[in-house]
Amino acid sequence: MNLEKRKIREMVWSILEEKGVARFPKPVYGRIPNFEGAEKACEKIVNLEEYKRARVVKVSPDSPQYSIRLRCLIDRKKLVMPTPRLREGFLLLDPLKIPKRFYEKAATIRGAFTFGEKVNPEDLPGIDFIVVGSVAVGRDGSRIGKGEGYGEIEYAILREYNRVGEDVMVATNIHDLQLFDSVPQDPYDVPVDVIATPTKLIRIPFNKPKPKGIIWELLDSEKLEQIPLLKTLKERRKV
Repeated sequence: MNLEKRKIREMVWSILEEKGVARFPKPVYGRIPNFEGAEKACEKIVNLEEYKRARVVKVSPDSPQYSIRLRCLIDRKKLVMPTPRLREGFLLLDPLKIPKRFYEKAATIRGAFTFGEKVNPEDLPGIDFIVVGSVAVGRDGSRIGKGEGYGEIEYAILREYNRVGEDVMVATNIHDLQLFDSVPQDPYDVPVDVIATPTKLIRIPFNKPKPKGIIWELLDSEKLEQIPLLKTLKERRKV
């Protein structure tokens, strides 16, 4: 594990708790941290023209992104959510198939299993907009997750299946205390194009290159065993 990344994560988790801005689920250590003002940051994202134009939005299943998932359903956008640790692939939620009174429940990970449909990546519609959870983000678009790499694998799988293009905007919502000038990046990390905090919206003025798919030589063999979709992709490569 990258020691510098780990150090930054631990610093962020500690300061959010110490400043009293960390929210349930707590402690935030080891998580994409929920924080006071998450809804304000979400509001900045859903006011983006790129979000408004999107018809299919992929959103992380973490707590601070709940408001965005709910807005996707309210705004009649199809919502793609990865299942925890990608064990069961992706869920597709179609707001036209969900009674409005259940939107709040459907936007939770448990509710998504009830109201969504498990869909293989090749059967997903093309994704127009992505919202990821983050532990720390640089003003240059660099991003650190919680350290397990699932967000990067999700993105890479969707690129492999041509469900996400290079030009699809990747946004994240964080607390101001999670914002740095820059954070360390590995070749498989997915940079962001927009950062929303409770107090500001930052558009990255230049696009860092995003991974075009799975970087197999850097893939942990344990992940290959844990995630069926990766095994399927590897088999496809052999054909």
